[in-house]
Amino acid sequence: MSTLQPTSKTSVPDERGRFGDFGGRFVPETLTAALEELEREYTAAKADPEFNQQLDHLLTTFVGRPSPLYYARRLSQAVGGAQIWFKREDLNHTGAHKINNTLGQALLTLRMGKRRVIAETGAGQHGVASATACAHFGLPCVVYMGAEDVRRQKPNVFSMKLMGAEVRPVTSGSQTLRDAVNEAMRDWMASVEDTHYIIGSVIGPHPFPMMVRDFQSVIGREARTQCLEAWQRLPDMIVACVGGGSNAAGMFYPFIEDSEVRLVGVEAGGRSTQPGEHASPLTHGSPGVLHGSYSYVMQDEDGQTSPVHSVSAGLDYPGVGPEHSHWKETDRVHYTECRDDQALAAYDQVARTEGILAALETSHAIAKSLEIAADMSPKQNLLVCLSGRGDKDAAEIARLKGQDY
Repeated sequence: MSTLQPTSKTSVPDERGRFGDFGGRFVPETLTAALEELEREYTAAKADPEFNQQLDHLLTTFVGRPSPLYYARRLSQAVGGAQIWFKREDLNHTGAHKINNTLGQALLTLRMGKRRVIAETGAGQHGVASATACAHFGLPCVVYMGAEDVRRQKPNVFSMKLMGAEVRPVTSGSQTLRDAVNEAMRDWMASVEDTHYIIGSVIGPHPFPMMVRDFQSVIGREARTQCLEAWQRLPDMIVACVGGGSNAAGMFYPFIEDSEVRLVGVEAGGRSTQPGEHASPLTHGSPGVLHGSYSYVMQDEDGQTSPVHSVSAGLDYPGVGPEHSHWKETDRVHYTECRDDQALAAYDQVARTEGILAALETSHAIAKSLEIAADMSPKQNLLVCLSGRGDKDAAEIARLKGQDY
């Protein structure tokens, strides 16, 4: 089977790049030709056995896939309900799911004859993965990162520079992920002839939401096979954190047509439900256009993007992928939120019960999973996408706790 062969018969996106009402391509004319070229090349690559074989080889020998399915025994015992399992994307090379996508897009960069790569990053994992892919292929790489996230994620900044990437701090706006995407888009408009923008999530104009989802669907395809081998059935529930939504889209998509599998996406509930205190567009936002796509967005009455907050740099974003918006509207996925303090508590609990440092992003999904699992039967299985490792967050957590690092 082709690596990128569809795992769902669902017909979205349509020829306009729409998932139901959501998605599309809202960009300046400067980018239209580049997006059309990218769509053509990606369509051809999906059908190219050589492209798929090269990507499969990299995912196996460079990334270390398949990532294991792990039974969180002591955590399950502590909860006393459903059996909790992790899909261990934190064990990938570079420590997160992001490398699945950056390798695929780096191969497309070479296929298109582009000579330079740019990327945005929040928590730094996509930045590291982009820098890693570019180092592997010998491509120059510039990563835009909000100055606040540079402060919060110093280990990842250092790793990007070690890989040869140039990290450009963004000092405008909230100095977080939204502003990094803004600056990367500006760069791309000025350099589109020789530059490919490796977007890190299922956001942005078509074909990025579809393409990133497809590259990340390796997570769900593997998990599906592993669950059937381990239990001879599919999981009763799957939970994943949602910022832009790439790990969740990659995990959910191969299960979308399995109505018996409940799917739950967990957004960043921040400090409270008040505007500016959270980053939960699917829970509290409304449809609008952000970064070239129509989706759920945190915005004011005039349609201006609202400030957001999360203790997690990777979830600190005012929008979400359009396919998640479609899944919300069709009730296929249930979306909820988790507060900062709950995620921090889950980070500690998983460390002490399982010996795993889960990323703060993932800790949101785990915290909500503990609540849900407690009300489920011990005969049921709940699967969490453990999207990244949490050593990157240790210094920031120590600062929040007032402890030495």
